[in-house]
Amino acid sequence: MNIAIERERLARTFTELCEISSPSREEKGVADYLKKVFTDLGADAMYEDASAAETGADSGNLIIRFDGTSKAEPVFFACHMDTVNPGRGVEVVRVGDTFSSKGETILGGDDKSGIAPLIELITILKKNHENHRTLELVFTTCEEVGLLGAKHFDTKLLSSGFGYALDSNGIDKVIVGAPAANRLRIDVYGTAAHAGMNPEAGVSAFLVAAQAITKLNLGRLDEESTANIGIMEGGIATNIIPEHLMIRGEVRSHSTKKLAAYTEEIRNIFIETAANWPVSDKAKQPRVELKIESDYPAMKLSEKDTVVKTVLTAGQKLDRKIALVTAGGGSDANIYNGNGLPTAIIATGMDKVHTTDECLELNDMVSLTELLYTIATE
Repeated sequence: MNIAIERERLARTFTELCEISSPSREEKGVADYLKKVFTDLGADAMYEDASAAETGADSGNLIIRFDGTSKAEPVFFACHMDTVNPGRGVEVVRVGDTFSSKGETILGGDDKSGIAPLIELITILKKNHENHRTLELVFTTCEEVGLLGAKHFDTKLLSSGFGYALDSNGIDKVIVGAPAANRLRIDVYGTAAHAGMNPEAGVSAFLVAAQAITKLNLGRLDEESTANIGIMEGGIATNIIPEHLMIRGEVRSHSTKKLAAYTEEIRNIFIETAANWPVSDKAKQPRVELKIESDYPAMKLSEKDTVVKTVLTAGQKLDRKIALVTAGGGSDANIYNGNGLPTAIIATGMDKVHTTDECLELNDMVSLTELLYTIATE
């Protein structure tokens, strides 16, 4: 199959995208770039939704449609526009066909290694007047801070019955399963007192929390589940017994029953630890407040699903073996699947993401573009 990918054009597009600063909630620069690029390429429809009012971003999600010329059913491709920090003032360094940042920032391959191949795909289709199915492109905000853009995206705006999120490390890899997650906020309340003059009158929220945490199962819980305590904030001064400690954590599982059970276990341990805490008659019984939020639902696709069969067929046409894998993290695809829109995740080649050592190979972006082209023209 002869696909007219222009490697240097793709490289320039990727470099330009990476050098547009777009930390979460600051995606407008990328959104404006995409609007111009796809307008110039003759987009049949372009829409920015009203999600910014909910996410706090300076841009909404973008939905861009290119009407098809074939009878194949529509498909959507999705990427997120935001990056993690440090993501301002990125300077791309290219050595051979390897891209990295100058060293003080991330590169931005997460997720611009998905966006650049999409631009190259549409450029090829339009410039060469290729027959293709209807393509809908979705670009979300605030993925890195809780999948907020996707959570406030109305999938009814799409005519596609399935699609692909371009957002994972590796290449020739498709993620078909990912866990659900609960986000936890635990507030432990004790009694403040002077730590030197009257410690008997106090109950340390830190000690109550510490004892509860030592009873928890954290890390890998089983083959499907994990749990973590990641943030703790509290205390005013070293001479005051701390009255309050705020704790943030998470539970993930591919099983909704296990997710509920492990979450409830954490809840019970904290409540029972506080209820059974020995206190003097000068102090109040410690208490715990828990807030549990569903962060994202699980996704689970099979080889019988059209979204999976389509990408496997594309791989066969390219004489490439596509690996189907299950991931341990959540992404926008979890949200789309949870809203009834089958979505697989296609790897883009990104490597060492979320670090200043992040890098990307041009050959991987070329390979991704070939796969997207084959799906689009099937």
